[in-house]
Amino acid sequence: MEPPESRSGIAARADFSIIRYAQCWEDADVLLEALDIHPGDRCFSVGSGGDNTLSMLVCAPAEVLAVDLSPAQVACIELKAAGFRVLPHAALLELAGITASTRRDDLYQQVRSALSSASRRYWDANLAVLERGLASAGKFETYFALFRRWILPLIHSRARVARLCDPRSVAERRAFYRDDWNTWRWRALFRIFFSRRIMGYLGRDPAFFDYVRGDVAAPLLCRAEHGLTDLDPSRNPYLQWIVLGRFRTALPHVWRPENFERIRNHVDRLRVEQASVETALGAAADGSFDRFNMSDIFEYISEAATEGVFDAIVRSGRRGGRVAYWNMLAPRRRPPRLAARLRPLEPLSRRLHDQAMTIFYSAFFVDELV
Repeated sequence: MEPPESRSGIAARADFSIIRYAQCWEDADVLLEALDIHPGDRCFSVGSGGDNTLSMLVCAPAEVLAVDLSPAQVACIELKAAGFRVLPHAALLELAGITASTRRDDLYQQVRSALSSASRRYWDANLAVLERGLASAGKFETYFALFRRWILPLIHSRARVARLCDPRSVAERRAFYRDDWNTWRWRALFRIFFSRRIMGYLGRDPAFFDYVRGDVAAPLLCRAEHGLTDLDPSRNPYLQWIVLGRFRTALPHVWRPENFERIRNHVDRLRVEQASVETALGAAADGSFDRFNMSDIFEYISEAATEGVFDAIVRSGRRGGRVAYWNMLAPRRRPPRLAARLRPLEPLSRRLHDQAMTIFYSAFFVDELV
């Protein structure tokens, strides 16, 4: 068996000791429609913040294997899963930093015994992170907080920012964007803050841009316009968190009250491993999985490593299974030589990408194992 990320090398190029993503920034509603998980399916999921992995449990799969290189991300996933096991819904939102709380230390003590020993050690040493609010604790979330606190006030007043998330028709949203929002300050400061250099050091990791070519900010600005006009900010929890620092009128799938019991009822079907995707898939038997949530991991690895992961997916996947993955800045698809084994569901991919509330991804792909 190969050591973790022996081919892609991302583990040696980026720091995985910190919480990079305290939340998941891919639209879970889109992901669930793409994967079309059936009761009894076995699922593979890139762990990240754990939100979308937990959302997959609403479909009653036989198992969801969540994999992440980072012990900090594994600790995030396990903490949220423990919250679903132990706490009522309102208390879970407090522990996860979704709503305000003055008792997060007490809530942590209630879920502590439901964690693995490694995750207990992590959170025992990082209680201050929980007390400040886990949902704000990742490097990516901190990056958005810097934008919200220091950049956005230079562009628009607090009242105008709040009005951005008011319900409007498509025509009204386009008029608001054209007449009130799309100023020269918006365009100029957006391009600076969301440039390769600033985003690399403050938001993601410089190594995550190794395979990105060309301008970074311009396509993101176009996607932002789509999110503010074609989509409805009043129904977009991800946009609301970026500009307001809270979910005002919408929640991501995992935190909605109607999904709480369905996730709780199946949370014991979640298995979490600290490992690379390559190692975890390499250890799986042939035909192990029906569904693959690959997040945007192909952004971070070479084309050769991407091919290796797709080879592992084809070997470990079952006929009729589905693979879902996102592109943000680096274009990645399944290798052409696997066309006979992975069939792209193009109309579905395009439709779901157009409706995805997480607006900064350039593409979303759904492939079917045949």
